[in-house]
Amino acid sequence: MVTMADVAARAGVTKQTVSNVVSGKKVRPETLAKVNQAIAELGYKPNLVARSLRTGSTSTVGLFVPSVANAFYSEVVEEVENLLVGRGYNLLLATTRDDPDYTRVHLENLTARSVDALLVAGDNGVEQQLPMLAAATFPVALFAWEGDPPTTLPVVSIDYQHAGFLAGSHLRELGHRNVAVVADLPAHTPRVEGLRRAFAPDGLDDRKVFACTSDDAAGGFDAACAALEADPELTAIFATHDVLAVGAIEAVVRSGRRVPEDVSVVGFDDIAHVGRIRPALTTVTFPKREMAQQAVELLLRAVDSGRPPTNVVSLLRPTLTVRDSSGPARQDGPTPHDGPTRHDG
Repeated sequence: MVTMADVAARAGVTKQTVSNVVSGKKVRPETLAKVNQAIAELGYKPNLVARSLRTGSTSTVGLFVPSVANAFYSEVVEEVENLLVGRGYNLLLATTRDDPDYTRVHLENLTARSVDALLVAGDNGVEQQLPMLAAATFPVALFAWEGDPPTTLPVVSIDYQHAGFLAGSHLRELGHRNVAVVADLPAHTPRVEGLRRAFAPDGLDDRKVFACTSDDAAGGFDAACAALEADPELTAIFATHDVLAVGAIEAVVRSGRRVPEDVSVVGFDDIAHVGRIRPALTTVTFPKREMAQQAVELLLRAVDSGRPPTNVVSLLRPTLTVRDSSGPARQDGPTPHDGPTRHDG
């Protein structure tokens, strides 16, 4: 069996330095690289049970996300896992399913299993459990939190209202005034409010906001069909996340219109594949990597210091990535069409 001493000899460092690397403590980057290379070459596996008994640490961080089926959260999970593994921690993943009762049961089970810290992504289904989270015996941090941030826990998130404002400003600059929104409501209300701000003082008619019955492409398709039927003169659609936008593009095309010549479509999140669809999607881009880094670092600092994390709110600024799905508002009438065919599910 490969020992820590073997790794130290191969890397040309002390056994304590190897221990520091394995336990996630900070070492110089060049030393970290040498030790990790030696670990990989020798196939060293730390004795996590012994380390846990010795230090009282499980070297495990819990992560709650609403769903791994949502591409945004699956990308966040990968980023958090990469960061934790690089610091010598394991990831314990659970989903909240936007369900308060399901979230509560998971939290109770998590407390029994003992983790060193907990990250919670998204606020749907979590708000009701904030007192339990605030009373946890381990550090807790919230990220990708869209509602009003609590005062009891640290939050690393995105300025969602500004993100909606970026999308609205882009469409307004292109000359669009007749715009509809397909939205996952009430969860994405701040994004819609940001869009409204961009179109002030003209405003955005409430009748132009279409709530999706599901948060997948089918939900975006059906909501966009309803928008196009309600107003055939629409020149743009804003979808409050990219998967809805993919469905909206399909609805526009099936109606006999063109994207962006007749109807521009703008999304939200910049998930991995939307730059490769046709037309490539214009979307608001979130600094997902930076958000994950800040949240993980905040938690691990608290673990290392033995003190709760500071209850700060950090809002990261999104950017707009312009691609092919948005263009100038048409000046004449829309392309002739027979009307969209609604999705059957």
